[in-house]
Amino acid sequence: MPSVSSVEAPRSLRTGPLLAAALVALAAAPAEAYVGPGAGIALLSSVGVVLVTLLLAIASILAWPFRALWRLLTGKKTARPWARRFISVGLDGQDPLLTERLMAEGKLPNLKRLAEQGCYHRIRTTYPSMTPVAWSSYSTGVNPGKHNIFDFLDRDRKTYLPVLSSAEIGSVDRFLRLGKWKIPLRRPEIRLLRKSRPFWSILGDYRIWSTVLRMPITFPPDRFYGAELSAMSVPDLLGSQGTFLFFTTRRSDSKFKEGGQRVVLEGGPDRFSTVVRGPENIFRAGDPPLEIPMEIELDRAAGRVRIRLDGDEHLLAPRQLTGWVKLTFRAAPTVKVQGITRLMVTELDEHFSLYLSPINLDPESPAMPISHPSYYSTYMAKKVGTYSTLGLAEDTWALNEKVTDDATFLRQSYDIDTERQEMFFAALDKLDRGSLVCVFDGTDRIQHMFWRYHEEGHPAGAGREQAAHRHAVEEVYLHNDRLVGKVMSKLRRDDVLIVLSDHGFTSFRRGVNLNGWLLAHGYLALKPGCDGSTEWLRDVDWSRTRAYAQGLTGIFLNVEGREGEGIVKPGAEARALRKELIQKLSGLRDDERGEVGINQVYAAEDVYDGPYLVNAPDLIVGYNHGYRVSWDCATGVASGPLFQDNLKAWSGDHCVDPNLVPGVFFCNHAIDKRDPALIDVAPTVLRLFGVDAPPHMDGKPLFEKPPATLAPSKASREGGETRAA
Repeated sequence: MPSVSSVEAPRSLRTGPLLAAALVALAAAPAEAYVGPGAGIALLSSVGVVLVTLLLAIASILAWPFRALWRLLTGKKTARPWARRFISVGLDGQDPLLTERLMAEGKLPNLKRLAEQGCYHRIRTTYPSMTPVAWSSYSTGVNPGKHNIFDFLDRDRKTYLPVLSSAEIGSVDRFLRLGKWKIPLRRPEIRLLRKSRPFWSILGDYRIWSTVLRMPITFPPDRFYGAELSAMSVPDLLGSQGTFLFFTTRRSDSKFKEGGQRVVLEGGPDRFSTVVRGPENIFRAGDPPLEIPMEIELDRAAGRVRIRLDGDEHLLAPRQLTGWVKLTFRAAPTVKVQGITRLMVTELDEHFSLYLSPINLDPESPAMPISHPSYYSTYMAKKVGTYSTLGLAEDTWALNEKVTDDATFLRQSYDIDTERQEMFFAALDKLDRGSLVCVFDGTDRIQHMFWRYHEEGHPAGAGREQAAHRHAVEEVYLHNDRLVGKVMSKLRRDDVLIVLSDHGFTSFRRGVNLNGWLLAHGYLALKPGCDGSTEWLRDVDWSRTRAYAQGLTGIFLNVEGREGEGIVKPGAEARALRKELIQKLSGLRDDERGEVGINQVYAAEDVYDGPYLVNAPDLIVGYNHGYRVSWDCATGVASGPLFQDNLKAWSGDHCVDPNLVPGVFFCNHAIDKRDPALIDVAPTVLRLFGVDAPPHMDGKPLFEKPPATLAPSKASREGGETRAA
């Protein structure tokens, strides 16, 4: 049996790429390392999924006449709409400074034309300037205190371990046992933790169709009048946020720190038998992992490798990434779970190594709910082909661990972008009236991994001048411009197009270990005999700890009655401690570099309001350009230096002071507001369709009156419906 080396993390975590960052930034933070639900969830969720999807599709067709009659009798009416179609193109992480420079240089002709036709502004992001937080405010029109998303991660108040902030996965503890078999007596609940309704759900109340493609924080998907493909926080088949597999003849005692499993191949020298391990088989006693045999035959002379996997044969040359390969794990009679992966031989000489990308849920037969209606993911796969489903689809961790290289990461990123564009234009061609929302995240991922080449003097940028991809950041901006040009070519006269980003970008040169600072200044204490080097704050003595950092920008007070072992009295004592930490950490200097590492620390009560303020970190840390929470701090390590160079490929970031990284905002019509914010988009969309924004929304419409350049046609005034399929 091959030996496996994997990430050591709490069973409840199963984190992948953002682990390193905040568990990262992100993955994303990183990886932003998101927390996953655990490996068994995929198998249990998959039971009956094909049958249920088929029955729902048939029921939907049969029920259509009755639904149409019911809508006619009970449907809400809108005021006169200003537009027939609203189209939103999200370019995650597109930075205004770079955009403005490249426009001035004439390199972004389509975005410049869009700005001249309508308008261009910088757009205010959220506190913190983080993907899940920002896009949730875009969707709902409210601040985080009303939508309950404050980071990639939250903490379990009893155990202090990190948990995924956006989704809650229930457990199954009741089984019918028949010898070596276990039959679960119920399915686990999967619940979206984002609160407040997104604008597409409100539009649905008025029978206005919306198609929502890969918008962060939509797992599990919303239920509304429309179609949706989930994005950020969708796990892989192992229940993590992205665990790659690495089969190699190279022996190593070290483990990947970020989102990977190393499998040492036995035998050889030219033939190897191993297995690809999938989710745990919860139908068997002991929950052993499901396995698919894999046979590897090397032909070094011809420079190729023959892989026999799951009944198929693949002939691979080194450094050539395959397309999607389907895998079927069989757990019990009639019970199976399907996934998709990509393979690449990374070395074929003295040693042999094979990379498998994280095993995505198969969109044609997803093991978990990733779309609404449930058959929409299958419909889209039939229309555009197999596509990635993982929330953080680009494998940042494999590049961080040097398992893959720059070229492979770019290939993955642009392949995913191609999939996304095919979905988007298929949906746009189908949309007659309503809204279409799609987020393209290649800008964010490429800047995270290639900023080291973009910025002169970056500590991770060794060989910058000779790097083949030193212009990767600029090239993705030019790529986005071509996308915008194609979208503009398909606009109608009564369409409203918004192109925007959730935040900008900056350098990540130095990491800051906040838990190390709290330890050094007496706010955090360690258990006797511990040195703080153990991950997930396991070395912390909570009976003597007053504050701790978790996530990418948050500091929590160890409040009595709130945390499991809290010692800080709520009220005056907690307020005084917050004030003390703000004073000491704001303006914190990196003496080694002679720079300010932290610009400002914000009290949650000063930047949020709403019923979920109680769930927010007590303090939000606004880092300066070039600084971010360190990789150690993101994984709960309190030891090591306060400031440390970041030498990873993950070299750019946005989890800094939000005032430093606004996003971009383009529209094909001039807006009436000079200082737009992400929370203004949702009420704006509602106004465009003649719907009043609910009073709880914090944002304000960007149009006070119908734009002079927008002339609704007779059809847009009369309305109408559009369906996805």
